[in-house]
Amino acid sequence: MSKYFRILSIDGGGIRGIIPAQVLVRLEKKLQVKTGKENARIADYFDLIAGTSTGGILACVYLCPDSTGKKPKFTAEQAAELYRKNGAKIFKSKWFDFTVVRNLLKYPKYSSSNIEAVLKDHVGDTKLSELLKPCLITAYDIEARETVFLTQHDATKLKSNYFVRDVARATSAAPTFFSPALIKPDSGKALPLIDGGVFANNPSMCAFAEVRNKFHKKASDTVMLSLGTGKYYKSYPYKEAQSWGGVQWALPLLDIMMGGVSETIDYQMQQLYESVSILNDNEKSVNPLKQYLRVNVNLPESSEMDDASEVNIGKLVQLGTGAANKHSSDLDDFVDLLLAK
Repeated sequence: MSKYFRILSIDGGGIRGIIPAQVLVRLEKKLQVKTGKENARIADYFDLIAGTSTGGILACVYLCPDSTGKKPKFTAEQAAELYRKNGAKIFKSKWFDFTVVRNLLKYPKYSSSNIEAVLKDHVGDTKLSELLKPCLITAYDIEARETVFLTQHDATKLKSNYFVRDVARATSAAPTFFSPALIKPDSGKALPLIDGGVFANNPSMCAFAEVRNKFHKKASDTVMLSLGTGKYYKSYPYKEAQSWGGVQWALPLLDIMMGGVSETIDYQMQQLYESVSILNDNEKSVNPLKQYLRVNVNLPESSEMDDASEVNIGKLVQLGTGAANKHSSDLDDFVDLLLAK
């Protein structure tokens, strides 16, 4: 039995999900080397995986069972391939260039049918309750005006069980990009949901609250790996913004909101773990921040969440690999925590 309750949290960010996916490819390889198990998988060494939007999709993929229902279906490398191979299909514009601007005022930029097809191809008819470990996937109910947390551990208790593909679709239903998702449980009312990034683009604090409430674990009992999808501080000059109306503010506001929320949650998590005092067997103080690791990258230039061009995907792969290299020592230490007894 593990010494700690182990949490993985993955931010939202569209096609930039390639960045945390690449970091987890490296982490999985480190786990395989450390344990001597070639078939070690991400799902084997985390007790709960939380995700928002693209992070929610990744969470579902890592936890998806194979045909036996007992082992992970996908390796971390295969999860990363989902984006590399299907990004252009998911973010395929519905219109010719001369109609895009006009239609964006009326309709979502992308058809939902493509992402739905990709999700069904990967997770099939798997139900939320059938995922291998507890999870927390964020979404927002636009009619009830409520936050929604879709969890495997609640679904196993026969509370609102959904198809995993519907859960993944809902958490990634980013306003302006995709239409809202209407997902129906085995019994009960269908929910009209949009991307959880509107309130928790970084779901780390939501994950910790879930663990504290449902699994009764304190910060000192947990370790958390929080993965970002890159940050780029795009400037919005006052002289331009002072005269903007609703249309001009739509995308900048989404960008500011998602970035601001992610940074705020990271600050809160750092403060939470800094407040924990831990003593090892020799009664010497151990740095509690080692129990919380945030890995993110600074994007060298603006990287749109829907830029699935071959060139951009290549850049994102390099950024993710670079982040794994930069934090290689941190990841080694974190592997030790994941394996601690």
